[in-house]
Amino acid sequence: MNAATDPMLHFDEAADRPSSADLGWRIVLPLTAAVIVAILAIYWRTTASMVAIWSDSDAFAHGFLVVPIALFLLWRKRREAANLAPAPDYLGCVLLAIAGAAWLVANAGHVQVVQQYAMTAMIPAAVVAVAGRHVARVLAFPLAFLLLAVPVGDAFLPPLMDRTTDFLVAALKLSGIPVYREGTFFSIPSGNWTVAEACSGLRYIIASITVGVLYAHLTYQRLWKRALFVGLSVLAPIVMNGLRAYMLVMIAHLSDMKYAVGVDHLIYGWLFFGIVIFLLFWLGSFWRDPAPRDAADQDTADQDNSFPRTRGPRAAGVAASAGAAVAIVAVFPLYGAHLDRAYAKSIDPVLATPTGAAGWSLETMPLTDWRPHYAGTAAGSFEVYRNGGRAVALYVGYYRQQKKGAELITSQNAIVPQSQSLWANVGHATRTEDFGRAALDVRETRLRSARQRLLVWDWYRVSGSDLVNPYLAKLFLARDKLLYRGDDAAVIMLAAPYETRPETAQETLRLFGRDMLPSINLALARAAAGGGR
Repeated sequence: MNAATDPMLHFDEAADRPSSADLGWRIVLPLTAAVIVAILAIYWRTTASMVAIWSDSDAFAHGFLVVPIALFLLWRKRREAANLAPAPDYLGCVLLAIAGAAWLVANAGHVQVVQQYAMTAMIPAAVVAVAGRHVARVLAFPLAFLLLAVPVGDAFLPPLMDRTTDFLVAALKLSGIPVYREGTFFSIPSGNWTVAEACSGLRYIIASITVGVLYAHLTYQRLWKRALFVGLSVLAPIVMNGLRAYMLVMIAHLSDMKYAVGVDHLIYGWLFFGIVIFLLFWLGSFWRDPAPRDAADQDTADQDNSFPRTRGPRAAGVAASAGAAVAIVAVFPLYGAHLDRAYAKSIDPVLATPTGAAGWSLETMPLTDWRPHYAGTAAGSFEVYRNGGRAVALYVGYYRQQKKGAELITSQNAIVPQSQSLWANVGHATRTEDFGRAALDVRETRLRSARQRLLVWDWYRVSGSDLVNPYLAKLFLARDKLLYRGDDAAVIMLAAPYETRPETAQETLRLFGRDMLPSINLALARAAAGGGR
């Protein structure tokens, strides 16, 4: 019998010989893992910042579960990926460069969440660079699932707190309970309440989205079903959080403030959340898609129809691609360190007290015991000015050579921090004011303590521009640092007391701004000019 013409014998010989895909994976798999480990090591500060947030915040503790879940999802795709012959794809190097540039800009502007997203996005880009885009496409969901590990959502806290308060007040009124509301604070006959950050529902939303995305991927095959369920996973915790808050307030109200006001407040909340999520997943099971008869066979069949088999990659080519990937991702932290060193010799600015003008003079008597919480300022001043019967407190916080713990725009800096017990934020808005030369956008915040009410206007000064948008301010700071213009910036706050009508304080602040803004600008200009590099 001729072995060359016998199909059965030919098949047996092929089965005993390692395929090109097997040979390729023996080279590609360890090099891909090495590149990913190198990324995490090179960007260790960013990696450590994510882990620190997971540890410190209940809202983002799910990050510890995302990585093992992603590894489990990758394991489920092992047969499908093994049937592909991996090959380096230089598109991955382009994607790594884009992610690295995004990290560099975010690093210059001290936008931690963008740094974390950029670093996490480098992982699938590395898979493309070393294993190829076909492999990355097969592993797309597990790789994309890693993005859910990035702790993001703090920016949604204020609107979520406002919406929760809206729902609570409306529900209590429908229940026949009289309510007096001021911002996120409200009073009912049985006691006083505040909707704090923990009551915003952010932790429930984040947990629901993470579990909902995973459930949708494992349960449904059709894209529209997955999208629908993820949408429900976003909507359900928002509605649930309003009902949860209403239930807790009613329990406390009906029990004469004996229950649902301490630790049991959180216990009831998580219990209610668990019930709602269980009902959501139970409801979603009614329109689940039938599973394939054999998942492994289905994976192989899908791969055979979608991706061509190619010859295994050469070891030298894979090693070159892996080396190029590591070199690309290493460039951006090195340049970021160079920028930090370039400003390391800057001396602290000297911020002079703005001189009085147009009848406004410095006042030695204190106006208020309120102080804003802005940490790490290079220079600052808090002064009181008086003009007849009007009085205004002026705070200026000046920043230079910004870094973690000493930066202008961060969630830790606030007019009134959440941990503050003496003062409370009872309302905020953005308004446009005319201070004589040009219209100026300011943030207006109403504060309340047991003894006083204050109206505060504040804005940022970055690159000579006055603005209230923190994202735009961060972008300006990043641009200036990358162009070697420095990172000097300041926050300006005006505060005036009022009794019942904030309109009286608005008129006082408007008059103060028109008269004193030139003196404030001069003090800031001198601080920027003095002590520069």
